[in-house]
Amino acid sequence: MTSADLRRQLAQLLVVRGSGFSRDSQRRYPRWELSNAELQQLLELGVGGVILLGGSAEDLRLRCAQLQLWAQQPLLLCADVEEGVGQRFEGASWLVPPLALGRLHGNDPARAVELAECYGRCCGRQARLLGLNWVLGPVCDVNNNPFNPVINVRAWGETPESAGALAAAFVRGCQGEGVLACAKHFPGHGDTSSDSHLELPLIPHSQERLNAVELPPFRAAITADVASVMTAHLQLPALDSTHPATLSPAVLTTLLRQDLGFTGLVVTDALVMDAITKAYGAAEAAVLAFEAGADLILMPADASAALDGLAAAVESGRISQARVKASLERRRAALQRCRPLGAERLEAVVQELSTLVADEERALTHELLELSLERQGGSVRAAADGVNLIRLDSQLNAPQLPAMAPALLRPAAQGYRAVLLDGRSPSPWSGNAEAPLALDRLGSGPVLLQLLVRGNPFRGSAGGDEPWPQVVRQLLGAGRLAALAVYGSPYLWEQLRTLLPPELPAAYSPGQMPQAQAVVLEALGLRAAALEGGFTD
Repeated sequence: MTSADLRRQLAQLLVVRGSGFSRDSQRRYPRWELSNAELQQLLELGVGGVILLGGSAEDLRLRCAQLQLWAQQPLLLCADVEEGVGQRFEGASWLVPPLALGRLHGNDPARAVELAECYGRCCGRQARLLGLNWVLGPVCDVNNNPFNPVINVRAWGETPESAGALAAAFVRGCQGEGVLACAKHFPGHGDTSSDSHLELPLIPHSQERLNAVELPPFRAAITADVASVMTAHLQLPALDSTHPATLSPAVLTTLLRQDLGFTGLVVTDALVMDAITKAYGAAEAAVLAFEAGADLILMPADASAALDGLAAAVESGRISQARVKASLERRRAALQRCRPLGAERLEAVVQELSTLVADEERALTHELLELSLERQGGSVRAAADGVNLIRLDSQLNAPQLPAMAPALLRPAAQGYRAVLLDGRSPSPWSGNAEAPLALDRLGSGPVLLQLLVRGNPFRGSAGGDEPWPQVVRQLLGAGRLAALAVYGSPYLWEQLRTLLPPELPAAYSPGQMPQAQAVVLEALGLRAAALEGGFTD
């Protein structure tokens, strides 16, 4: 085999990051999303996969066709659409986070499993219609740590039983639509209070504990014939005191392949994450991951360097040709499981997109929101000088809060002026631990407090570092808390709800998207406003 042939084979095992938009100027994350020139060059060299983010459903459909045209070979086209395709691509269904079903599972397991399979079908069907053939979900981590900053509501359960049953149901639904699913993050990222996007978390548990808590959901997904498993960037001394799980033969080969009997594709989590790049170069990380047992290298910090490193390792004999052949065969077998998209004629594409969200998927979105809604008290009273205080991560990147979002328009119709609070806003804090909110900066009227708080990658916390209990006590003491709405974290809601008088209007949804806001605010007596929009269905 020539050096060029070897590099083309190895290139098939790389998955690089691209924007769902077609133009370079539209990229939202140019630090990670390659330019069109870079993407086209890599695909022509044989790179075998692209992970996509951003754009509308129509943008994604066009983008996938463009990438496939550049590649001239079957590609793995994937996205992190754990909460429905609309979570990343506007116009498709954006569903409540999986943990909502995990909590339902404790009371009605049969219904929760049925809904989880519907959830998987919705993700798989819409992904396939838009050109994706690989959904990077379900999250199989057991979120038994309320302070988990990165998994949180993305998990399907807080117990191994719920997480396993629901993740397996999602796999059945998604793969039944001809789209690959991916169980992540192996061997379990649920019990950590640090974010592997920022640092390498330490999991100090014994092998016995891993077998009892972390591994059962992955066993359930494997039993459901999940096509792929994604690794976690975690340090587990009980399994490997030297390497993180992504780079550990003890984790990927001994535990996953041999002990759990997984025969499908193993893909790394993004190697561009700080948990890896702080200690390893792009070439070294790719070679170590492949040696450990990974088949696919996701988002190397430098794709060309990763390819160079893999080629040098094979040519030196460090990695065998047989090992490369085995990974290529697993990739080929996975692609054969994918259902082809179908006709490419313009009329067919237009028809497909016009029926992207089926009636039953629209009904599923609403049912999940209603089932997971919690509320108390009466209705919000109109106020001429009210303050609508909204906490969110970033005003500059908030698909859950478009200009026509219910969280903005409905309170405004009742006299509540919006004040948005994020990391770039002037500090709202007074420095007084007992009365942390600087009320003099808000005005004198009643306050509708809306908190969009959940674990998210790169935040480094699940919102527990902000003094919301003290804020609620302060507003109650001043007689100024008109109502409370919490979107996202059930842990924050449970903490704050105990502080509220039963008659005070308050409601919670695990979802943060405009549809969740509409359901929550409806429960608080705030009806639909004129021009309200931003919905994904």
